[in-house]
Amino acid sequence: MPDDRPIRLRLALTAFFALDGFVFAGWVVRIPAVKDQTGASAGALGLALLCVSAGAVVTMTLTGRLCRRYGSHPVTVICAVLLSLSVALPPLTRSAPELGAALLVFGMAYGGINVAFNSAAVDLVTALRRPIMPSFHAAFSLGGMTGAGLGGLVANSLSPVRHLLGLTVLGLLVTAVAGRALLRLKPPVPPVPVPVPADRVRPPDERAPHRLDARTRRMVTVFGLIALCTAYGEGALADWGALHLEQDLGAHPGVAAAGYSGFALAMAVGRLGGTVLLERLGRMRTVVSGGATAAAGMLLGSLAPSVWAALLGFAVTGLGLANIFPVAVERAGALAGPGGVAVASTLGYGGMLLGPPAIGFMTDWYSLPAALTSVAALAALASVIGHGVRRAAGARP
Repeated sequence: MPDDRPIRLRLALTAFFALDGFVFAGWVVRIPAVKDQTGASAGALGLALLCVSAGAVVTMTLTGRLCRRYGSHPVTVICAVLLSLSVALPPLTRSAPELGAALLVFGMAYGGINVAFNSAAVDLVTALRRPIMPSFHAAFSLGGMTGAGLGGLVANSLSPVRHLLGLTVLGLLVTAVAGRALLRLKPPVPPVPVPVPADRVRPPDERAPHRLDARTRRMVTVFGLIALCTAYGEGALADWGALHLEQDLGAHPGVAAAGYSGFALAMAVGRLGGTVLLERLGRMRTVVSGGATAAAGMLLGSLAPSVWAALLGFAVTGLGLANIFPVAVERAGALAGPGGVAVASTLGYGGMLLGPPAIGFMTDWYSLPAALTSVAALAALASVIGHGVRRAAGARP
């Protein structure tokens, strides 16, 4: 009989990626309401959002070690429980400091689960020897699209407290079902280690040495920087995209929430086709072209004078960014195992979570549209770095 364990493992991991996107988007579309509830200024909100970054970065550093010691599957399940519980905390706050404390806990859970399930996904990619990493991140984007869409629908009928408490209940139910399957399945290992070219994924027993050479550490850091440049844009649009559409362009709250939903849908579409794209173009060509596309789209999204033009720019940005982050995390994991995933994720998700407070500070200094152009600048930088990696390799990845 054929072994269906990889299929079941892929389904369980897909569920956790989707849950992560759903919960995160459910929170970000309620940021304007929580901002009004706490009376926070743009700068104070930026500082509160910085607590998400602080919690996530600290936890990501530790989660790589936990995954090596206890396995990525149980760590994923534990972090999913914590994420589901902590998302209910922000709407219970009544001041910016209280919001910052709640977001610190939320950030710790969010950072932990992202390192854990990305490590588990890298193991599966390694065993299957196919670039399926974008499909997992497509589930994250679809979850984000669904969470944002639902948030837009209930924005006028449910308070943030009831909405996010509902996400807690749903998250615990999904974790109970998918977590049971994940805990029963061991990470897959190729039956016979075979020599592979340097630009392909290495078997698990070869890719997690105790001491990494200097070149490997540099490459892991480079892929982490690529992830940072692109994840910065995802975080910025998640937390400030709706506010830009509503405040600067006069969009209805429901339409403003749809801005992030459209961005997430575009990312999901790009990622669903990511495996085919990577097999045809190669990893670094995908990074270079994606970064350039995202830069052009974000210039339109941030500077357009109309709501519909901005929505189009957000969608183009999503298509451009779609496969860059999955490629960066996969390559770091292939080079250095869970430790590589932890480094790339720390830099990458650090960019996602540092982006919103940076946008907040730049908004206070200049304006929100001007601040959002920094997303285009960093996407272009990711394209340049990818081009440099491709030239240094001397061949298509």
